[in-house]
Amino acid sequence: MEEYLAKSNPRETLEEHTLALLESYNEFKSIYPEISIDWMLLKKAIIYHDMGKINEKFQKKIRGELNKNGEDEIPHGYLSIGFIDYKTVFDDDYNIKKIDNYDLVRRNILAASIYFHHNRKSMEGDYQDVKKLLQDELEKLRSKKINFLSKELEGISVKKIPSQKYFRFEIPGVCDDINNNNRNIYLEFCKIKGMLNKIDYAASSHEKIEYKNDFLELHMENILSEFKKTNKNACWNELQKYMIENKDKNIVAIAQTGMGKTEAGLLWIGNNKGFFTLPLKTAINSIYSRVISQLSGNISEKVGLLHSDIASQYIKLLEEDELKFDLDDYIYRTRQLRVPITICTIDQIFDFVFKYLGCEVKMATLSYSKVIIDEIQMYSPSLIAIIIIALEYIVSLGGKFAILTATMPPFIIDEMKKKGIEFETPKPFLTDLKRHSIKVIDGNINSDFIKQKYDNNKVLVICNTVKKAQQLFNDLYGDGNLFGKIHLFHGGFIKRDREKIEKEILSFTEKGNSEAGIWICTQVVEASLDIDFDVLITELSDLNGLFQRLGRCYRKREFTENGYNCFIFIGDCNNIPSGIGSVIDRDIFELSRECIKEVDGIINENEKQKLIKKVYSAENIKKTDYYKEYAQSIKYINFLYVNEMNKKDVLRLFRNINTIEVIPKSVYEDNYLELEKHINNLKSKVENGEEIKILRAEKLKSKEYIQSLTVSIPVYIFANLNLQKISISRYFEIIVADIEYDEILGISRINKVKKETVEDISDRMV
Repeated sequence: MEEYLAKSNPRETLEEHTLALLESYNEFKSIYPEISIDWMLLKKAIIYHDMGKINEKFQKKIRGELNKNGEDEIPHGYLSIGFIDYKTVFDDDYNIKKIDNYDLVRRNILAASIYFHHNRKSMEGDYQDVKKLLQDELEKLRSKKINFLSKELEGISVKKIPSQKYFRFEIPGVCDDINNNNRNIYLEFCKIKGMLNKIDYAASSHEKIEYKNDFLELHMENILSEFKKTNKNACWNELQKYMIENKDKNIVAIAQTGMGKTEAGLLWIGNNKGFFTLPLKTAINSIYSRVISQLSGNISEKVGLLHSDIASQYIKLLEEDELKFDLDDYIYRTRQLRVPITICTIDQIFDFVFKYLGCEVKMATLSYSKVIIDEIQMYSPSLIAIIIIALEYIVSLGGKFAILTATMPPFIIDEMKKKGIEFETPKPFLTDLKRHSIKVIDGNINSDFIKQKYDNNKVLVICNTVKKAQQLFNDLYGDGNLFGKIHLFHGGFIKRDREKIEKEILSFTEKGNSEAGIWICTQVVEASLDIDFDVLITELSDLNGLFQRLGRCYRKREFTENGYNCFIFIGDCNNIPSGIGSVIDRDIFELSRECIKEVDGIINENEKQKLIKKVYSAENIKKTDYYKEYAQSIKYINFLYVNEMNKKDVLRLFRNINTIEVIPKSVYEDNYLELEKHINNLKSKVENGEEIKILRAEKLKSKEYIQSLTVSIPVYIFANLNLQKISISRYFEIIVADIEYDEILGISRINKVKKETVEDISDRMV
């Protein structure tokens, strides 16, 4: 009997590989037996997906007998659709009522899932030309003896390329006007093709398809038991109880700072697959650290961290926390979405809204997952558009979501309802604790005012831009009476310095630390760090941002003194706070300013929510540039054709929404010798062998070192920079930028490409 190979390293026959996929399929089905998917359709896709590898050119290539580029080889997925007898392939009567004529549609989905399973675009040419080319190639295979030993693969033989009735070499459900039927067809295709890919990746890497969540509910019970050791009456609060009681529903819950939203979210996920998303990597790292510190057993099979810097965080775990896991496997497992709980940024899972070929794995995974979105109000209008469209898809696919937030702009609720997304909105979870007494001040923050409020206490100053923060810091830094008491923190520090400063501010506000001082910061502290100060002095940004800032002062304490503990500078007729119009929407600022002027003295949590409703009503927001950006983003995404963008385009788009990472020139020069060592390490080739994982880990450490010297800058500033690009590999380059940098001040000025002048970078950064 002729033997056909599917893989060469390690060597694996086509039969062995297909049976490995079927084993992963059965494993997945045993973990999630109740999910909504056409199991028979998925099984048939697995059985037939690689049959095209029988072709002679592929077999010669995999045995090393042919040029590996194989320019004239027809991709095996295209040929695999010619092994199916479309009339008799299904012997069950599975039906999806929401899809008309599903019996025919499922054959279409079967062919498309196999044809596109390697994320290639269809062959060029009209239907008849492509069909003839594939049919001619199939005819060459008819003489092949195909006699698999396993019962599952019994009777497989070359048939013919399907007629247009069953497949037209395009993704099913795609047309210029995607009506409900077509949309449902597309979603079913994504589930099948996505799960086929996911199972294929797992079987090919000889990894588990999923790690079962059988620990989280017990883990949360253990946390409550620990609380009861110090307080026998300890129990979950109202928010947490509500989330437990409504595990099977989509939820939008407003809860004030300090209400235990993290625990509430985990209680809602329960023993299900879950994704916990947050807007800032600092907050993600913090929650990840909290969760794993309380878990026992193999962490790498329970909780994952997914953002652009996961390697550095995992390396730190190995080096600092003495946890034992295989670094390579943990990173791969996390990126393949196989761990039960993933704490991540939204770009890591919601990029599927751009409908690129390859996004189906994420869509299929989210179809049986629960997703938490924390602090939705912190996202830009473009990202809110992405989130709302993603939630619409997730619900349609069968997944669940919960939005947990301190403030919720009403217009977002309205937009979600317009999309037909169903969810529960419980009454806001607020306490009667009076934490904040507000004094609104016309004018701008100045150093003299800060000195007046410093009285051997903990003072937090929050500015809208890096430039303003640096200016105030410089004004105060030279005061001998404040020596050692002035600190600066903003988004313009390289990662190595930023991590050091984060640790310092967390230690400064730790319970029991009586140290006094003044911290001058930007919005990086709004929701990323669990800190608590005695006095807040802040510029007004917008009302959402303001209430986030208030949460950093008297976080869980009641303010019982006379006077004020929060001072808000709103500008005057001559000067407005920094960043208005550049990093903060002018219209929303004006609405917020008019609203906050009404406040003087104690403001309770209920009053804060009323102000949010007033400022962010649909009527108000629709008049702003903020809403225009949101509406344009919705329109752009909705009008995208399936596969109009590829994954690289989507990555670029997300980066454009956010930032570019560069190494300041002075940092590069100061660390040149160490950088060269790590660059050379990255350029060295990793050969197969026993030490391959050690070498890969070393490369990850080198990459982490290089990234620790980078700072994120807004993409709109990037074009003006004098740049030096150092290529390390096809996938990784270092960008050295002509930016002034100081480890105390952070970045400040840029030297422009085409001008002799320099420009403040910090006045457009937060």
